[in-house]
Amino acid sequence: MRLNKLVLILMVVVLGIGAVFAQDERPKSPRGEVSTQIGDKWITVDYGRPILRGRRGVFSSAEDFGKKLYAGAPVWRLGANKSTRLNTEIDLMFGGKKLPAGEYSMFAEVGESGWTLIFSNHKAKNSGREPGDGIWGSYNYDSSKDVIRVPMKIETMPNSIDQFTIVFMDVTDSGGILGIAWDNVMGESPFTVETKK
Repeated sequence: MRLNKLVLILMVVVLGIGAVFAQDERPKSPRGEVSTQIGDKWITVDYGRPILRGRRGVFSSAEDFGKKLYAGAPVWRLGANKSTRLNTEIDLMFGGKKLPAGEYSMFAEVGESGWTLIFSNHKAKNSGREPGDGIWGSYNYDSSKDVIRVPMKIETMPNSIDQFTIVFMDVTDSGGILGIAWDNVMGESPFTVETKK
């Protein structure tokens, strides 16, 4: 009986220690999702959400603005790790260009005077080692797979956003604004719902 109690206590202690270690294994850039609904149709973005962890000026300045976010890739993956993915059940218009209902990878070219938001037909891999078609992050990005490219307005904010965030703002039945914010910079791209004629 005493041996059984001792074994039970040891199991509880081992499981407790395992739970503590499991908490320490949280990803440095956890996945996030933002969604909005227009009518009965959904628009969803799945993305990696890096945290500043004490860094400041992640966009840098002058000719190097945003380049360290590329991490050696030709464009920014708009987050971290797996490519950022937008799924829309409704046709959208960004900057007068049509984005048909479907699933896309999202990237950006960033500069001090403005960003270019890119919606691409690249498929996404869950890791850099996963075999098959698609890319991980924005490595091996190929502009020939671009569906649309649209300018984004950027602004400097008075506060610093600690965790990279994508948001839908001012959403109505006719459209809204897609916002991308990190540190003290926000990029915005208005969109409208493409109505059937």
